[in-house]
Amino acid sequence: MIVSEDELFLMSNLSPKLTGLPFVVWISPKGNARHDIRIKVSTSSKVTDDWVIVAIRPEVHVIHGQLPGGTMDLLKQWVELNRDALVKFWEGDIEYTEDVLGQLRSID
Repeated sequence: MIVSEDELFLMSNLSPKLTGLPFVVWISPKGNARHDIRIKVSTSSKVTDDWVIVAIRPEVHVIHGQLPGGTMDLLKQWVELNRDALVKFWEGDIEYTEDVLGQLRSID
């Protein structure tokens, strides 16, 4: 799935070291999006067209791509642990990436 340049500009990549997950998680504020909160997942920190796009409301579910069952379970665990901060960042209640990073917790 192609991601626009505007979306890429707003996105922050979170390393496995930060999240405890075996992949990179990309988060962003809402910006001009017309959809509800989503995160993106990739196997690399480099920009790629091989995203897995995941909605987190009302429950965590894949919009585009595929995650193996065990991997999806880990992602759900991480989202539930960090749902409040992710939603506040998306909605602009947390304005800066550095502030949301201080609130995110690892599943380790």
